[in-house]
Amino acid sequence: MKIRSMQPEDIQALSEGFAAQGWQPRQEVWRRYLEEEAAGKRATFVAEIDGRAVGYVNLVYAPEHGPFAGSGLPEISDFNVIAPYRRQGVGKALMDAAEEAAARDYEAVTIGVGLHSGYGSAQRMYVKRGYIPDGSGVWYRDRLAAEGEAVANDDDLVLYLSKKLR
Repeated sequence: MKIRSMQPEDIQALSEGFAAQGWQPRQEVWRRYLEEEAAGKRATFVAEIDGRAVGYVNLVYAPEHGPFAGSGLPEISDFNVIAPYRRQGVGKALMDAAEEAAARDYEAVTIGVGLHSGYGSAQRMYVKRGYIPDGSGVWYRDRLAAEGEAVANDDDLVLYLSKKLR
């Protein structure tokens, strides 16, 4: 396995891999990631196995949403591994790369994780890696959910965490 920066040809490989598990294509998003990396706004790390992209994660240097927006801390975001490559160390290697990159310039790193069961593996991974909730509560569609507010338990319901790197 090799961890490297995202390349334009990864868009097709990722599209095919995620489509095979029933996910919608995200070519526009991945193209934006390439543009933002070129502009110095993010780093996108890709896991490659046998010459094929099988997962990716982003390190966003100045997150625009959530409790850490404007804090000066980076956020790890949009972390995905194609299903057949999960539980083989791919996710760990991607997280290691993002955290190592963040540690070069920052004392801590942040991350948001969905709350429904589809994020269960990620929730466990982040806690095991030392991430702790920031204490602000849950966020829904990029804003803090008020106490007692009814929200949907979908991909937009997020808990933010942070980890000291040094």
